[in-house]
Amino acid sequence: MSLNLDALSLAERAQFTAVSAAAKANVRVVDEHRRESLKDIEGLLVAIWGMSPQGAPIPFDLLRSISHAGCNVSAAYTSEGVLCGAAVAIVSPDGSTYSLIAGVLPGVADKGVGFALKQHQRAWSLARGIETMTWTFDPLVSRNARFNLSKLGAVTSEYERNFYGAMQDSINANDESDRLVVLWPLSSTRSSKCSEGSVHEVSLPPGALNNAREYGPDGQPALLESAGSLWCRAPQDIVALRKSNPQEAAMWRLQLRDIMEGAFASGFIASGVTRTGWYKLTPAASLTKETA
Repeated sequence: MSLNLDALSLAERAQFTAVSAAAKANVRVVDEHRRESLKDIEGLLVAIWGMSPQGAPIPFDLLRSISHAGCNVSAAYTSEGVLCGAAVAIVSPDGSTYSLIAGVLPGVADKGVGFALKQHQRAWSLARGIETMTWTFDPLVSRNARFNLSKLGAVTSEYERNFYGAMQDSINANDESDRLVVLWPLSSTRSSKCSEGSVHEVSLPPGALNNAREYGPDGQPALLESAGSLWCRAPQDIVALRKSNPQEAAMWRLQLRDIMEGAFASGFIASGVTRTGWYKLTPAASLTKETA
């Protein structure tokens, strides 16, 4: 007997899709409260981001407090019971969920574990009547950008310069910490479709590369305009570029900052990312109710 998803409430449907996402990734995702497990999560976050002069990305005592306060510490475990991913979120005064961090161990990042963690956070929020989640991410990391905007169904129109100051962990490599602020409308039609595996695919219009408005530090087109939308490109692997050519990485930072700040000030919203790292920036007035 098949389950009729249309008969479920939004929160029930979100819980079902979260469990389905975890099963597809072959993991078990739970809300974690146990002291020893929270210590393991601290270790996992250090394994992903490394230690900075300030210490672990989120230390054990803070994880313990967040969990004790009734906020969300999610953990993903393999079928063998090995911790492989975690996500941490608090509830903001405006009644939205604010996701502080989410990460997956190297080697399992392409297996859907991150998606399962975010769907668990979505279900956790909707079960508490929370319909919006926000977080920040580095606009130069095109892989994360595509995950957030196209796979989850989030949008962004807010650019924060040097959000944390200079970061000295192993991933950010002393780069300035510009961030995009994500808005994930958890109850929107698009987010619901994405939760069930329907990726919001976008692709460059035919011939758009022939009308570049700007070129990137690599000499290739980096800003296009077509049919009322703007398209701007992030490098394919900024983490590797920071190590091999930090000067070029810094140039990408300044160029993308200039493009996005200008576009957002003109009323554009980033609503999708192509497989090759092109952001689609659309006038806010033209977005459908699917994103509301």
